[in-house]
Amino acid sequence: MSLRHLSAPRLHRSLLLTSLLLAGSFNLHAAEELLRKPVAKGAYEMAVSPQENALWVATVQSRKTDKGGVIYRLDPTTLDITQAIHSDLKPFGAAIDNQSQTLWLGNTTDGAVTAVDAKTGEVKGRVVLDARKRTETFRPLQPRELVADETTNTVYITGLGKESVVWVVDGKTLKLKTTITSTGTMGTGLALDAAAKRLYVTNADGELITIDTGTNKILSRKKLLDDGKEHMLLNISLDVKGQRAFITDSKQPQVLVVDTRDGKVTAKIDAPESLAVLFNPARNEAYVTHRKAGQVSVIDGKTNKVVKTFATPTFPNSLALSADGQTLYVTVKQESTREKEATQPDDVIRIAL
Repeated sequence: MSLRHLSAPRLHRSLLLTSLLLAGSFNLHAAEELLRKPVAKGAYEMAVSPQENALWVATVQSRKTDKGGVIYRLDPTTLDITQAIHSDLKPFGAAIDNQSQTLWLGNTTDGAVTAVDAKTGEVKGRVVLDARKRTETFRPLQPRELVADETTNTVYITGLGKESVVWVVDGKTLKLKTTITSTGTMGTGLALDAAAKRLYVTNADGELITIDTGTNKILSRKKLLDDGKEHMLLNISLDVKGQRAFITDSKQPQVLVVDTRDGKVTAKIDAPESLAVLFNPARNEAYVTHRKAGQVSVIDGKTNKVVKTFATPTFPNSLALSADGQTLYVTVKQESTREKEATQPDDVIRIAL
């Protein structure tokens, strides 16, 4: 029977049923698209191990009651916790060398980096990067971002300070090979093009620094913006094939796209102040967390436009991708201060792209 042969009450009921079915279908797709589960207090960076089918999450636990931290192994599909590795030092940064199956964790407040066997969960060793003690007038350099070069079994770690550095660690011997100095004020962001032997660092001076990993020498430093505004170029992710970098700015509502060959800004993408960024070559997309806005943006790599936004309150933090580039993971932090710690655990979100 067609709608024009229905009486008014029956027509109303039919339209209502149709709208409910459509709403139910939409909610089902939304549920399938985004899964969110609590993990623990103090969740920071993640790493994906395809061989072990694992999503690793570094957590520092409670500032007040826990001296160390915990590295959780999650099922990447269900986000269920399958293993917990307790650490005497708090882990913040995370990176994985899938060739050697080593999980690297940056112990920011302790000036160290810890290596964990991604297969067994056993701690392989630790490298102290800055052993100097913090005082009221002195702050030692703090490890922040990590990247692993699987072709050379080398790990690079940014050391933050007024005069930042990059530490170079031998993954086989677990020893500090060298320290690359003069990477600017709060040189945080770190990205590696292993094939080209190029390492990139971003800092609070608004610079993009290019390092030759063959010599561990700085090749160039380019101030990206000279507009008189305050900038904090926080994190960086590479489109290696396209020879460009996506760079977040925590002080201005924009994401920069930079040509890595000459350091020229090729696009300024309108977006809220941002934190983490991750380029996905499988889909030619970049993902960005906006901590204050409580959002994650999807940027189209062809148009350099934000094409989708996920609401992820309260504070979306770090990003990780599945090996096939079809699933995005986000850590989301609860509101917390030194005076008033969060009462609920931080979350991990799984987004089907």
